[in-house]
Amino acid sequence: LVKIFLDAHLSSQEESLFGKFLEGLVVFVNESVYGGWKSSAEGIDLEFNKEDIRYVVSIKSGPNWGNSSQIKRMKENFVQVQRILRQGCGNMNIQAVNGCCYGKDNQPDKGIYLKYCGQKFWEFISGNSDLYVEIIEPLGYKAKERNEAFMENYVRVINKFSQSFMERFCEDGLIQWEKLLRFNSGANSE
Repeated sequence: LVKIFLDAHLSSQEESLFGKFLEGLVVFVNESVYGGWKSSAEGIDLEFNKEDIRYVVSIKSGPNWGNSSQIKRMKENFVQVQRILRQGCGNMNIQAVNGCCYGKDNQPDKGIYLKYCGQKFWEFISGNSDLYVEIIEPLGYKAKERNEAFMENYVRVINKFSQSFMERFCEDGLIQWEKLLRFNSGANSE
């Protein structure tokens, strides 16, 4: 039980950290190639000009990143930024893009925006069709370097949490579910 909760927490933290890292990498690559910049518009991560088109990009880790209300919010952000940009630049050609760092979507036209995933996204932001492969090797090397230290700390945390959990919510090695539920969900929990 402790491992399940810790893994769920770490997964959400990892997604946030990984997402921020990938977003920074995308902006860096695009800035180097097309002069792109981190957008100041709400919900937009990257803006750049290419072939007389202003691209406004919302960067996500993978293709299944959000629920319907989150996707609706992204669409609203796209409409808002397009309206603001057109006020300042009249007939500017603006294209909204949902860019996913991994995965596939073979139907990129989503109406008010395009969705590029994996290889198509990395090629879109860099002009290099092999970039998605070229960035994996150095990322994998860094991940391997940190994996041993992570596992040592992970085991330490599991052991500490398990000991605390056992002391607080177990009797004779069995989970006292009512006590745990009262702590987690009771109106007057500790």
